[in-house]
Amino acid sequence: MTAATARTEPGHIDAPVVYLADLDVKPVTHNPPPGTALPWREGNYDHFTVAMHDGRRVADDLSLDREGFELVRHETAVTDFYDDDEVRRVYYPEIEALLKRETGAARVVIFDHTRRADGGGEPGAKAERAPVRLTHNDYTEKSGPRQVRDSLAPDEAEEALKHRFIEVNVWQPISGPVLSSPLGLVDASSIAPGDLVTVDLVYADRTGEIYHGLYNPDHRWYYFPKMRADEAVLIKCFDSATDGRARFSLHTGFDDPTTPANAPPRESIETRALLFFDD
Repeated sequence: MTAATARTEPGHIDAPVVYLADLDVKPVTHNPPPGTALPWREGNYDHFTVAMHDGRRVADDLSLDREGFELVRHETAVTDFYDDDEVRRVYYPEIEALLKRETGAARVVIFDHTRRADGGGEPGAKAERAPVRLTHNDYTEKSGPRQVRDSLAPDEAEEALKHRFIEVNVWQPISGPVLSSPLGLVDASSIAPGDLVTVDLVYADRTGEIYHGLYNPDHRWYYFPKMRADEAVLIKCFDSATDGRARFSLHTGFDDPTTPANAPPRESIETRALLFFDD
């Protein structure tokens, strides 16, 4: 069974996800410094019920270049994901090796990580941010190349931009199985160009941009039930190639209607990386 045919197969839940409902109000997202206030948005957003398919049923058929995401096995030697020094010293090299192995990239540059948990970002919370319950993609046509320039020396960046590169998020549970606030992902081949809306991302010291998803009933959604701490999802958020492979994707945290009442809060880490190819 291929990912494209899973929509008509059993093995899905009906779940609410948040989309941009329309463009009558210019959407803007405000991100105060972590621990000072919670992010807030301007724009017309709403909940839409979607069929969230069990991605484990098609995991072997998923491709970063077609659906825009993959499920992989990753056992880590990290003992404390809330220790930044250990994350950079142990986890970053693990993720670099994982991404080279899965994609064939000649070089991987990891530039960021964020921990998320229910209640994250509130005073006293260990995690910097809460799960994002909004259909979005982290990079845009403009911000992808900008990230290269922000991550590399000027001459190095300009040379790298002459070749294909991608940005990949690695999403991994800190503890498992994940029973609450799981990650939902849209098959990139079901995304129409007008579904990706550029939104200003306002921080205290800068303004960037991101794509939010405009509701489209044709989107094909997947999730991986009860993700374990030795599993990770690779999410392609940018590809400089324009040859027909997936360039962007959409994802969100969502409320699973089957979550037990006593389920522990979701804890996860996202690691962001630039992958450079020789072609």
